[in-house]
Amino acid sequence: MKIVYLDKYALNPGDLDFSSLLELGDITLYDRTPTAAEAIKRIGDAEVVIVNKVPMTREIYSACKNLKFITVTATGYNTVDTESAKEYGITVSNVPAYSTPSVAQHIFALILELCIRTGDHARSVNEGMWQSCPDYTYHISNLTELSGKTLGLIGMGAIGCATANIAKAFGMKVICYHSRQHVDGVEHVSLDELLENSDIISLCCPLKEDNKRIIRRETIEKMRDGVMIINTARGGLIDEDDLAEAVKSGKVSGAGLDVLTNEPPTNSSPLIGLENVIITPHIAWAPLESRTRLLDVTIGNIKAYMDGTPQNVVN
Repeated sequence: MKIVYLDKYALNPGDLDFSSLLELGDITLYDRTPTAAEAIKRIGDAEVVIVNKVPMTREIYSACKNLKFITVTATGYNTVDTESAKEYGITVSNVPAYSTPSVAQHIFALILELCIRTGDHARSVNEGMWQSCPDYTYHISNLTELSGKTLGLIGMGAIGCATANIAKAFGMKVICYHSRQHVDGVEHVSLDELLENSDIISLCCPLKEDNKRIIRRETIEKMRDGVMIINTARGGLIDEDDLAEAVKSGKVSGAGLDVLTNEPPTNSSPLIGLENVIITPHIAWAPLESRTRLLDVTIGNIKAYMDGTPQNVVN
């Protein structure tokens, strides 16, 4: 079986063992595939494609007549035209829940950095501020205690549930909107109720047509003054211009983002460089343990397809 992996570098910059993957068939690996034309050329007569962020479109399906199976090395698959794939008889699978622990951990890394500014304080010590301080202590920003605060989760799948459990350990009240699961002690509310009552809002939902720019001027106006916003899901959930204005005005006291609308942000973003905005380069999913699980399930997806019993099918 001929297999092509179009963009393997993000999953494996060199620290994962690909030997089990290479045993599956005649497999060709590419670090990156920048254009649709290049994707068509590289896929050729391959039956299976492994892909992360390379857009898979009707154009590619039409040109690659032997393509029968796409496995996405991610949980989100918004870069794959799944409906057109179905029309062409192509099965599409993803990898659900592999990154749940690491993303929930990253959500709280962003929350804690906004609340305590550990990095800023550590840098201030390295720059000599503590050494020259007349007192035994100082702080260079407001410090926020999480206990008693309300965390609002938009989306309550596996990541939302894991995040809720961490929040409860900090003594937070947790409310959620658009829940698929029940977690003890988490109250289900309307979107307006969540916006009005949350001290911190975390986006834990996939990007769909009905929730694009769910964080925008109109929804931000309904939020508490000084709210914090966290996004480790998809950049398209936020109107970046509106959020930037809300941060500048103080309506939003801080934002912690692991995703942006355009990645990489080659034309920059109005949020980059703003005080009280912390941005990480889409790494919530990327701990070694998480990527190892992702690779294992991807291999399992291909084996299941080869056995005639595809798993984790999304179309």
